[in-house]
Amino acid sequence: MQTAPTGAEPTGAEPTQAGDPPAPRPEPPGSPAPGRPGLLHRTGRWCARHAWRVLAVWAVLLAGLTVADHAWGGDYADSFSLPGTGAQTGADLLRAHSSGAAGVSAPIVISAGPGSLAGHRDAIEAAVGGLGRLPDVLSVADPLTTPGALSASGSTGIVTVHFTADPAGFGDSYLARLDSAVRPLRADHLTVEYGAPLGQLAAPKAADRASEAIGLAVAVLVLLVGFGSVAATGLPLLTAVAGLAAGLGGLGLLAARVDFARSAPTLAAMMGLGVGIDYALFLTTRYRALLRDVPEPAEAVGRTVATSGRAVLVAAATVAMALAGLYAGGVSFIGTLGAAAGLTVLVGAAASLTLTPALLGLLGGRIDRLRVRTPVAEPVGDADVWHRWAGALGRRPWLYLVGGLLVLGVLAVPVASMRLSHVDAGAQPAGRTDRRAYDLIAENFGPGANGPLTVVVQLDSVLVADRVRREALAASLRQELAALPGVAAVSPPTAGPDDVLLIATVTPATGPQDARTAELFHTLRDTGLPHALAGTGAVGYVTGGTATGLTFTDTLVSRLPLVVGVVVAAAFLLLLTVFRSVLIAVKAALLNLCSIAAAYGVVVAVFQWGWGAPLLGVKARVPVESYVPMMMFAIVFGLSMDYEVFLLSRIRETWLRTGDNHLAVATGLAATARVITCAAVIMTSVFLAFLLSTSVVVRMLALGLGVSVIIDATVVRLLLVPASMYLFRRANWWLPRRLDALLPHFDPEGPAVPAVPTVRGELR
Repeated sequence: MQTAPTGAEPTGAEPTQAGDPPAPRPEPPGSPAPGRPGLLHRTGRWCARHAWRVLAVWAVLLAGLTVADHAWGGDYADSFSLPGTGAQTGADLLRAHSSGAAGVSAPIVISAGPGSLAGHRDAIEAAVGGLGRLPDVLSVADPLTTPGALSASGSTGIVTVHFTADPAGFGDSYLARLDSAVRPLRADHLTVEYGAPLGQLAAPKAADRASEAIGLAVAVLVLLVGFGSVAATGLPLLTAVAGLAAGLGGLGLLAARVDFARSAPTLAAMMGLGVGIDYALFLTTRYRALLRDVPEPAEAVGRTVATSGRAVLVAAATVAMALAGLYAGGVSFIGTLGAAAGLTVLVGAAASLTLTPALLGLLGGRIDRLRVRTPVAEPVGDADVWHRWAGALGRRPWLYLVGGLLVLGVLAVPVASMRLSHVDAGAQPAGRTDRRAYDLIAENFGPGANGPLTVVVQLDSVLVADRVRREALAASLRQELAALPGVAAVSPPTAGPDDVLLIATVTPATGPQDARTAELFHTLRDTGLPHALAGTGAVGYVTGGTATGLTFTDTLVSRLPLVVGVVVAAAFLLLLTVFRSVLIAVKAALLNLCSIAAAYGVVVAVFQWGWGAPLLGVKARVPVESYVPMMMFAIVFGLSMDYEVFLLSRIRETWLRTGDNHLAVATGLAATARVITCAAVIMTSVFLAFLLSTSVVVRMLALGLGVSVIIDATVVRLLLVPASMYLFRRANWWLPRRLDALLPHFDPEGPAVPAVPTVRGELR
C-alpha cells in the first residue's frame, strides 16, 4: 500500500538512501517555539522543585476529605426508577392509592420445623406488632390471617413487611432494632430468616479492605521483581493509595446528595487503585530512563510529565469518557456507577500528575535506593527479549495477527448463549440469612413464591362507582390470569382503600431467575393482562421486585447498542485527534471490541455454564447480571485504551523522530512491553482480589475485568496491535487533508520533534 501526498507539504517519507536520516520537517502552525517548555513540563518541574508544598496540600486534602466523609458522608443503597415503564407506573399507583402495598416489600420467614405455627400465636402477634412500630415500616402482614402466607403444612409462614425505601441501606442500628422486634419469635424457638432485600442488611460486610490489601501486596511483589528497588516500588503504591483515599472520600460526600448503589464504592476502589498504580508506574519508569541523559532531577521530572504525563492525561480522559458514556443508557443507577468509578480514576490521574512528580523530586537520583536486584529502567540497545519479540512479529505479522484473532474468537464463543437476568438470593452462600429464607420459601411455597408478580389494575370512574361490576371484573381477571402457562397461583384481586385499584399477586411456577419466569412476565404484560381487561375501561400493570428487575434487564438490553455506539465514537474521535491517524483510531476500536467479546465469553462460561464456578464460591449456575455487560463494556473499553495510549505514544515518538514505521513499532513495543506487562499483572491482581466479595455480581465483575486486562495486555497490546501496524506500514499515519484541518490539535506540550509526520492525501 502506498500513499500519494498532495501539494508540497512533507509527508514523513522514508530516507531516500540507506542510512540517511529523514529530511527535517517544518513546524506545523501553532506550535510553540523550540525549547520553550509546555504546560505539563512546567507543572511537573514545579512539583518536583516544591515537593513539600505539594505533599502538604495532599495531606490537608486527605485529612479534610476523611473527616468530612465521616461527618457528612452519605450511605449507599440500590434504588432506581424506570420512568415510562409499566413496572414503574404500577409502583407509583400503589404508592398513591394503597400505602399498605407501596414501598419496598421484604419477607421475614418463620418456621416451626415439624410443628405448627398455630401454637405460637402470641409470639407471632407480638413480633408483628413490634415490626409495625419500627420506623420506615408502612405495613406488616400477619401470616396467620393473611391468605397464602401460611404453608400447606402450617409449619412455615411469611411475614411480609412493606418499607418506605430499600431496607438494605438502613444501617446496622436498624438491624439491631429489627432483631429486637422479632425476639419473641426466637424466644419461642421459631426459626427466623430475613428474605431479600432485607436480608442484605444482615449480610456479612464486603471484604473490600482485604481485597485492596491483596492487590497492594501483589503490586509490591511485582514492582520489586520488575524494577529492583524499594524506593521505585513504594512511590507508585503511595501515590495510588493517596489518590484512592481522596477519591473515596469525595465519593462519600457525593453520596449524601446522589443515590449510589451499594457496589459503587467497591467498583470505585477497584478502578481507582488499579489505574492509580498504573499511571504512577508509567511515570516512574520514564523518569528512571530519562535520568540517564538528564542530570538535573527536576528537569527529568518535567520531561517525564511532558511525555508520559501526556499519555496519562489522555488515558484518564478516555477511561472517564467511557464511563460517562453509561449515562447514554438513560438509567441513573448505571450512570452513577460509572460516575463513581470515573471519579476515582480522575483523582488517581491528578495524584499521578502532581504527587508522583513531587515524590520523584524528593528522591532525585536516589530512586534506586534499597535495591533487591539490579534496577532496570527501559531497555537499552536491541538485544533484550522485547526487541527480539518485536523482531519476530515483524518477520511474520500475518501469522501472529491471525493467531491472535483466533484466540479471541474461541474465547468469545460462549457469548452467543449469554442470558441476562437478575441474580437472586438463591445464588448466595448457604450461610446467609437471605439464602436460607429463599430455600424455606421454595421448599414450602414453591420456587415461584420467591419472585411473585404484582398486578395493579387502574379502574375508570364507572367501575369505581359500580361495586358489582368491579367484583365481576376481579373474578374474571383471576380466572384468566390463572389460565396462563407458567402460573402456579393467583390471589383474589382486592380493591385498594379508595376503590381505584385492583391488586392481585401472580405466583410463577418457576424461580425469579428462571428463563420461564421472564417468559411469563412478558406474556402477562404484553398479552395476558391486556386481553383480560379488553373492553372494561381498566388498565393493568405488572410491578413488584421481580417485574422491576426484568424490566430493568429489558431496558438495558435495548439501550446497550446506544451506549456502545456513544463510547466507541467518543474514543474514536479522541484517538483520531491525539494520534492524527484514521487507521489507528479504527483499529483500536475494533480490537477493543474483540477483547471485550472474549471477556464476555469467559464470564458466560464460568457463571452461566458453571465451568469452575464452585471454585469462586458460586454453587449454582446463574445468569449474567443484567447490568454487568454494560458496566464491563465501559470499563474494559476505557482500560484497553489506557494501554493503547501508552504503547502508541511511544511508537509515535519514534515515528516523529525518524519517519521509519518499522523502527517506530519495534522501539515503542520494546520500550513499553515490560512496563505494560507489569502494570497488567498489578491491575489483574487488584481486580481478581475482589473475588473475595460476598456479592456474586461483584465476583462476576471482578473476574470479567481481570480476564479482560490479561487478554488486552497480552493478545491485543503485545501481539495484534504491533502485528497490524507492521502490516499497514506508513498507512498507519494517514489522515485526509480536510479532516486534519477540521480536527483540533490536542497537544498540551506542542510537538517534541520538528513536525507531526501525518501522511496526508489519498491512499492508493
